[in-house]
Amino acid sequence: MIRISQLKLDIHHTEADLRAKLLRLLRIREDELISYTRKKQSLDARKKPQLFYVYTIDVKVKNENGIKKHFRKQKISNILFQPEEKEYLLCACGTRPLAHRPVIIGTGPAGLFCGYELARLGYRPILLERGAPVEERMKDVEEFWSLGVLKPNSNVQFGEGGAGTFSDGKLNTLVNDPMGRNERVLEIFVENGAPKDILYQNKPHIGTDILVKVVQNMREFIISHGGEVRFHSQVTDVVITQEDGLEKLSALKVCRHLSLKEKRERNRAKEAEKKAVQDLYVLNTELAVLAIGHSARDTFAMLRNRNIPMEAKAFAVGIRMEHPQEMINLAQYGTAYDGELFAASYKLTAKLSDGRGVYTFCMCPGGYVVNASSEEGRLAVNGMSYRARDGRNANSAVVVTVTPKDYRNFVSSETFSIIGENWEMDAPLLGVEFQRRLEEAAYQAGGGKIPVQLFKDFCENRPSHGPQEIEPQMKGGYTWGNVRAIFPEELAKAIEEGIHSFGKRLKGYDRPDALISGVESRTSSPVRILRDDTLQSKAEGLYPCGEGAGYAGGITSAAIDGLKVAQAIVEEYSPF
Repeated sequence: MIRISQLKLDIHHTEADLRAKLLRLLRIREDELISYTRKKQSLDARKKPQLFYVYTIDVKVKNENGIKKHFRKQKISNILFQPEEKEYLLCACGTRPLAHRPVIIGTGPAGLFCGYELARLGYRPILLERGAPVEERMKDVEEFWSLGVLKPNSNVQFGEGGAGTFSDGKLNTLVNDPMGRNERVLEIFVENGAPKDILYQNKPHIGTDILVKVVQNMREFIISHGGEVRFHSQVTDVVITQEDGLEKLSALKVCRHLSLKEKRERNRAKEAEKKAVQDLYVLNTELAVLAIGHSARDTFAMLRNRNIPMEAKAFAVGIRMEHPQEMINLAQYGTAYDGELFAASYKLTAKLSDGRGVYTFCMCPGGYVVNASSEEGRLAVNGMSYRARDGRNANSAVVVTVTPKDYRNFVSSETFSIIGENWEMDAPLLGVEFQRRLEEAAYQAGGGKIPVQLFKDFCENRPSHGPQEIEPQMKGGYTWGNVRAIFPEELAKAIEEGIHSFGKRLKGYDRPDALISGVESRTSSPVRILRDDTLQSKAEGLYPCGEGAGYAGGITSAAIDGLKVAQAIVEEYSPF
């Protein structure tokens, strides 16, 4: 195998152009080339508007030894022979028997990927999801966006696929896993219907429309390999027992929310009173993966009450900002490219005079701002893109970091009067309280709709009454108002200063008519559920996992953590 890196071609090149360049570079004939595979593709825009794709290509040829001898003499640095491949593949090597089937709580990326690998290896996992299957969830979310009818357990945050299902579907991550889990995650996506180009693109992207199909296929794989997925099933308690001086998980208490059809059938059959809308049962298990997601606030409180160790962690809050996608294309590419490239993206950071960090997050080229609420009387926003990324606006979160030390300044005095001197110990739940206060302010600012404001009005702390050049591109109702009033002034100033700083690096970013909406409060979990070197909590058999547990920040990193927990399980336990 020959690996060629830094192979540059104009973005308009054809497959024949790529093949011809490989032949010229290796100095071989057409019939000597067996095959080639893209390993990486990135965009070089340093000489805009002239743009290039830069490739890493693996090539198979007939006379590799002869080519090797020739190029070793010339010492060409971008040609490598027999590159090392890091293939990650789990094997069931544990010997400890399981008395009950393993349970995974949550079907976001962490839970799905953990369950996928456990099912593949014969562990027959049970996946519990408080929300609906993704096809039903899609209808619930569309109904919420069109009619404002919120279902607390089936929305943008809860349901099969997790919060990432209604997002941009970005798969790039800062995690550099030496075991090769990154590649395994991408392979599983492709196995279940994702486009093959995510295997080599520098910034792979699926899109929410493709993610829905992938999630369904992963569920079907789990079931076909002996697993089980129980929807509308919320874990309300964990049963911890003492054994030989150690705390061990022994069971889960599950509340199964009945569907409307099931409620009607029961009432008709008089098997339950009209008020009975739930099934409560105990599920015995000595192994459960806590892949609960960053919005499972009631589950955080339950675990805290059961003395499961957790700590507060820094997270970020802020706004969504919209610009014309054409403006971003011009800034990044030097010209507008219709159909030749994906809509341009950006990533901006700034350190402010007070030491706070402000940065863009979850940038959605050609995407939509969406109402991502999950609690009545509270409003949160997120960004979402389809695979084509062909919307007229680009949007991104602009967020400022907050830490547990900030909560004392932002959370109500009544809360602190109750907590008293123990506020630092209870800081994890204060982070949740802080998020909720901001979401309540956002709900009030928009009367239940997404509040929108022009950036110039945000700077002057006055309500807006309509758009100028940029029309909002949103899923869910919106209204004009004062987004700045949602925030403590210290945070509002930080957001404003950060946006002006970004404007110096991306022309037009701080334009007066750019759109501000809020509140972006679900960037990550405000808590970290502690785990040891075996990836277990203080209670043996309880495995905190993914973004909700504080060990990931996005689809890919959560999926990687799911694989990591699956590995810990299969190295300890034998298949069920």
